[in-house]
Amino acid sequence: MQPHQQCKKQLQIFQSFMLLQNFPMSNGKNYQLVLALVFAIEEINRNPHILPNMSLGFDLYTIPDNESNVLESFFFWLLGLEKVIPNYTCRRESKSVAVLLGATRKTSSQTGLLLELYKFPQITFGPFDHALSDPGQFPSLYQMAPRDTSLALCMVSLLLHFHWTWVGLLISEDQKGIQILSDLKREMEQNGVCAAFVKVIPEDTEFSLHLIIESSANVIIIYSDTNFVEELLFAIGQYFMTWKVWVTNSRWQDVSKMKHLILDSSHGMLMFSHYHGEIPGFTELTSTVNPSKFPEDIYLARLWHFCFGSSYSKRDCQTLENCPQNASWEWVPEYVFDMSLREESYNIYNAVYAVAHTLHEMLLQLVDTPKMVSALTLGHAYSLNIVFLQLHPILKKLKFENIAGEQVTLDEKMKLETEYVIHSFWNFPEGLSYIVKVGNFSPYAPHGQQLSLQEDLIEWSIGFTQTPRSVCTETCGPGFRKSPQEGKAACCFNCHPCPENEISNETDMDQCVKCPDHQYANTERNQCLQRSVTFLAYQDPLGMALACTAVCLSVLTSAVLGVFVRHQHTPIVKANNRALSYILLISLTFCFLCSLLFIGPPNTATCTLQPIAFGLVFTVAVSTVLAKTVTVILAFKVTAPGRRMRRLLVSGAPNFIIPSCSLIQLTLCGVWLGTSPPFVDSDTHSEHGHIIITCNKGSVTAFYCGLGYLGSLALGTFMVAFLARNLPDTFNEAKFLTFSMLVFCSVWLTFLPVHHSTKGKVMVAVEVFSILASSAGLLGCIFAPKCYVILLKPHNHFAKFSFHVSLRILESFCHGL
Repeated sequence: MQPHQQCKKQLQIFQSFMLLQNFPMSNGKNYQLVLALVFAIEEINRNPHILPNMSLGFDLYTIPDNESNVLESFFFWLLGLEKVIPNYTCRRESKSVAVLLGATRKTSSQTGLLLELYKFPQITFGPFDHALSDPGQFPSLYQMAPRDTSLALCMVSLLLHFHWTWVGLLISEDQKGIQILSDLKREMEQNGVCAAFVKVIPEDTEFSLHLIIESSANVIIIYSDTNFVEELLFAIGQYFMTWKVWVTNSRWQDVSKMKHLILDSSHGMLMFSHYHGEIPGFTELTSTVNPSKFPEDIYLARLWHFCFGSSYSKRDCQTLENCPQNASWEWVPEYVFDMSLREESYNIYNAVYAVAHTLHEMLLQLVDTPKMVSALTLGHAYSLNIVFLQLHPILKKLKFENIAGEQVTLDEKMKLETEYVIHSFWNFPEGLSYIVKVGNFSPYAPHGQQLSLQEDLIEWSIGFTQTPRSVCTETCGPGFRKSPQEGKAACCFNCHPCPENEISNETDMDQCVKCPDHQYANTERNQCLQRSVTFLAYQDPLGMALACTAVCLSVLTSAVLGVFVRHQHTPIVKANNRALSYILLISLTFCFLCSLLFIGPPNTATCTLQPIAFGLVFTVAVSTVLAKTVTVILAFKVTAPGRRMRRLLVSGAPNFIIPSCSLIQLTLCGVWLGTSPPFVDSDTHSEHGHIIITCNKGSVTAFYCGLGYLGSLALGTFMVAFLARNLPDTFNEAKFLTFSMLVFCSVWLTFLPVHHSTKGKVMVAVEVFSILASSAGLLGCIFAPKCYVILLKPHNHFAKFSFHVSLRILESFCHGL
């Protein structure tokens, strides 16, 4: 393409990736950059509001991909010579005011240093490079591309979306690669993604693929802005690694090196690129461009020949015999000629407009100096040097909105974070391939909504029948927690079940969560269920049985009391102090009834009455048995008048045993209630899935003190009764008292270990059973023989028994008188 001959201002474009000989014939994607340049210039020339009465033009130069020959085209452009002669130029005039530089840092850095001698404005349309943003080294260089500030976050968001936590990193060894590696490591660490391996590869260095092949990571991230990606993927393709997913920042399209097979390693590759708006009319230009529209463009003719087989010896393709009729770029694969707007083309379009707006603003400032404008128009070197100095302040502050509605600025501090587009690479037989847009990433969206994907458009590699997995360890499901493996990455762990009453309702939880007290963990340990409140209720079979037993025994005791009252004048009732028998029967009735305080829903009243009722009624019962035992002993030991035992019996000393013992127990209960009284408590551990409402003893010490006192009293009573067991058989009530206390002590000695080994309502049931059993033992052992004699044997042995009992007691009283 030749320079426009009637233009007043010119722009130069340099491309490091265009080849001098075969670029126009085999690389149609680079030709799109030229079309973007032409499209932008023609738009500006037609616009009456930008540079009125002036036109823009351009010169096009290609730069070889050989680093040693990068500056050759620059000298040819600057000096007009194919051979460089120092301090000499064949060009008299130059109308160039800016240079558009190509895609790699090699080109921009080398030419930037050279053009900086002339303060020549340079605008790069390739990827953003931190090395070129140094204002001290490149003060005249500007970059159109946005920074990759969110690329690492974008890639990690994609990994998290597919739950890929075990990935490999292949990074090119340059400043951009080191920076993106640091960003990736930070984002991966914050989001729980681990690197199976990290390999930083120098440029132009062969790389062994054994690290990739042997790695357990199924997802590999590749970052590079050079031909490194193409060379690496081509080498990988030789191994047919169809079980790997490749994630890269490059829109890799050069499939000319690939074999025309669907079993290709790059099939399903995910690629990230900057989002950019669409330029109205540009797609129509690229789809309809042909040699007949631009007959002077020999590059287009060569590209047309390469794609359709036409001869380019003449400029008009329609006159050629071998030119296909109605040939269209739609017949050509995308990797040969892409009609959609590429990122570099979009940057060129914005760069041309940036220079045009800058020139327009500068001319407005120079409107009062017509000589300067005239010199600028004629391209005087001295005037252009002054122009360059005046362009830079305007370029640095330039900000405008392009036709796509996006803000364009060359000030790096004012540039907004860019959005990203995610593409999927489809490779089909016969070299057909497509790059399909499958998602977007916006750093401005709310957290969790930044990434949007259309998974149905993603074509995974042939080695996968479903969404690939890439993890070091399979996820720990609900009900399990992660346990790190020593010496390995955080993503490598073991799965252990949650402890009792703890859950994990998500995957890969570091710690299980304990259920609240009113809830419990289900068997899968993935959900907390509501506990049901329970207690020893009357509706329960156990509670109902104990309550019925208590009522029946209390009724039976009342019946025995009724029998004794009815037969109160009989000698057997009068024997051993009739009043003590009445007190014992009444206390036993209350012993049976006090067990009902332990059944039913506990409340403050019942919890407070339990220790008082239990302690007092049992103390009265046991002390009454003690009083009866002492009475029998005193009656048989009184043999001579004036002895001390006789005085004790006559004075009624046994009757003081009951109030004395009861007063001590009452004092202990008062101290207990005053210091740490019982209260309503909940037991969440005894029964799975239940909250048992119980009465907490409050002070355990006070509880065992009261129980210990009662036990001591019972043990003393048993010993006294045991000493009286050998009295004459005819009058041997002491044997019944001894046996009753043996049963009583046995029950409560058995109660202690059982009470310690049970919890919840079972413990309450044990308490109730102990109360009923010990009380029933006293009732049966003491009163059953007497009731048998009174009710069933009123005549046999009754007279003899009554005679001996009455005679012995009367003799004792007579001697006392």
